[in-house]
Amino acid sequence: MSASSNSVEPDYAALEKALVDTDPFPHIVVPHFIGKEDLARLFHAMPEISGGGSFPPSALRLSPPVASLVEQMQGQKLKQIIAKKLNLDLEDAPSMLTLRGWTREKDGRIHTDSLTKRVTILLYLNPAGEKWEKQDGCLRLLRSPHDIENYSQEIMPVDGTLVIFPNSAAAWHGHRQFVGQRYTIQLNYMTKDFRARAELCRHKISAFAKRFSKSHSN
Repeated sequence: MSASSNSVEPDYAALEKALVDTDPFPHIVVPHFIGKEDLARLFHAMPEISGGGSFPPSALRLSPPVASLVEQMQGQKLKQIIAKKLNLDLEDAPSMLTLRGWTREKDGRIHTDSLTKRVTILLYLNPAGEKWEKQDGCLRLLRSPHDIENYSQEIMPVDGTLVIFPNSAAAWHGHRQFVGQRYTIQLNYMTKDFRARAELCRHKISAFAKRFSKSHSN
């Protein structure tokens, strides 16, 4: 339970207790990383995102609870726990956070993330329901790049579930085609090479462009 209606406190203790699964590649899944009371407020406070793609927080108008959650996700406490559990040195790793609110036909195709992203963290903020029980839009951790049905684990994108994995050439993932509202916060801990700096620069330019576009469409 949060200290106020505007603050969100993730369940860091649950993350600390979670096991690192190695099938098909190292990953951590934490159901209900966000508690029920916070989730109820977040479900009604998420920014309106009617288009596809990823949006930096600065490109959106965030309610106080969502802004609090974004601050927690970008904080040192989460980074330190993840670093310890994955046995990685992330002390100086730059971070990049985006929000998604709408999934398109082309989204979810089998892929690995850019290797400029050392670690991927996904936080799902959708209410559970029948549409996810059909398996469309549910994250799958895959054993190969060739078959979306060849998965070791399927994760519904609901109820504050947290998914973490270090990126590698074998970290294949995706989901069956889904079109509709699907809220995700994605956080990445980045490398510090030129390609990562270029991606972070594009991220900042994108934030400015999307913020400018929204301000002129109102």
